[in-house]
Amino acid sequence: MIIGAGIGGLACAIDLAMQGLAVTVVERAATSGGKMRETVLDGARIDSGPTVFTMRWVFDALFDAAGSSLDAHLTLRPLEILARHAWSAEERFDLFADTARAADAVGSFAGAAEARNFADFCAEAKTIYRTLKEPFLSAPRANPVSLSARIGLHRPGALLGIRPFDTMWSALSRHFQDPRLRQLFGRYATYSGSSPFLSPATLMLIAHVEQEGVWAITGGMQRLADALEKLARARGVVFRFGQEAKTIVLKKGRAAAMVLASGERLKAGAVVVNADSAALAQGLLGDAVDDCLAPMAPRDRSLSAVTWAMTAKAAGFDLLHHNVFFSRDYAREFDQLFGQSRLPDAPTVYVCAQDRAEGATQGPERLFLLMNAPANGDRKSFSTEEIATCQTRVFRLLQQCGLQIQPQAIAITTPADFHRLFPATGGALYGRASHGWRASFQRPGSATSIPGLYLAGGSTHPGAGVPMAALSGRLAAQRLISDRASTRRFHPAVTFGGTSTAPAATDALRSP
Repeated sequence: MIIGAGIGGLACAIDLAMQGLAVTVVERAATSGGKMRETVLDGARIDSGPTVFTMRWVFDALFDAAGSSLDAHLTLRPLEILARHAWSAEERFDLFADTARAADAVGSFAGAAEARNFADFCAEAKTIYRTLKEPFLSAPRANPVSLSARIGLHRPGALLGIRPFDTMWSALSRHFQDPRLRQLFGRYATYSGSSPFLSPATLMLIAHVEQEGVWAITGGMQRLADALEKLARARGVVFRFGQEAKTIVLKKGRAAAMVLASGERLKAGAVVVNADSAALAQGLLGDAVDDCLAPMAPRDRSLSAVTWAMTAKAAGFDLLHHNVFFSRDYAREFDQLFGQSRLPDAPTVYVCAQDRAEGATQGPERLFLLMNAPANGDRKSFSTEEIATCQTRVFRLLQQCGLQIQPQAIAITTPADFHRLFPATGGALYGRASHGWRASFQRPGSATSIPGLYLAGGSTHPGAGVPMAALSGRLAAQRLISDRASTRRFHPAVTFGGTSTAPAATDALRSP
């Protein structure tokens, strides 16, 4: 039984089905994808969740293991320019995927010394990524001791080289003199919903992830979820959309069934929860399982967002697929987000111009705007006036950078809306914030303290993001299969399957 048809749940379902298990996925929404969602306005399908596709190797491996290929299901185009950045109408910078071209661009933007600094930064980001790719990102959750052992206790330089005790901002300040470059690369902390002033420098590895490739998916990101669902169905997975899982039932201390909101009871040999892990700790899946995870304090939540999905006419700024418009005072922005739990006075704004990736530039186009917001949607609903003021500030920044937008149709999503979509989160889109060196070890792993109950999704190990969610699903499947083999050796009575179908699921959750 898999609760949630998000990316983690889909990956888990495919791997379990390939092992010959009967798998049912129960999802309360009408479609798969979880946080990978679309807004439909006047017939236009607008990506309104994750918009960046990286770490293609994760999905190549998943499709290959299922006897297919990513290219057989999707059309992908590598982006030559990762993102276009602006601070004013005169200050613009394109970050190229090719590091040599990117270094030349840095030199033109900020001087030859900064180009050399950029090369050093890229080398360090690459080293961190390569150090952690196999022992952390692709492996079951570690603790500090076991991660040290995986990396190699005989390699103290490699252990210190992942920079767990330096903040990202302090490391970037040593790399770059130009504050705009610190801001540009510090923004990678927000990919895990975190502050560059509080996150470990380890997160610099995200820069290398993007340099290895960012792709645009023809038709939008939702096509990835569609492809995974299609692959899962072809391997025998059963989906039950529009049905909500309410209670996980234990038998002799083991997860044994799921009761739906309709009252229907589904038997299962195991349950994989691909909802936000906070839903378990807050008892949203029943009192029997609410103590299998420690609750997370609201102060430890990652960022939420205020987003605008729209069809609009855009002029004055040559948008690319990915665009970032920076505020001038980054420290103040993050202090307001995390220190004061309020909407920033001067937000940084991300704009995804979805049609630009497909060569369309005439007439109204699909745009997705995002500004970071505190994850307080369970405690506060921003008023219509507050959101209107926020929108005015966002559009003012865009105008100051040369971009004029005339919305034709618009849909706004706030932290309270995200909390309703993804219960127990407060609107947090990335699980726990990656603040401090311990944070990565505090995310729950695949297994819980309850036999037969497993976790997957962006709030679990190895972290937030589309590829990370897929890895978490594969790790959950791997652990479930391993436990099943061990249990069968000693307790042959355990079965997989159910009355309706076997393994089932609810609702999944991730972010831009």
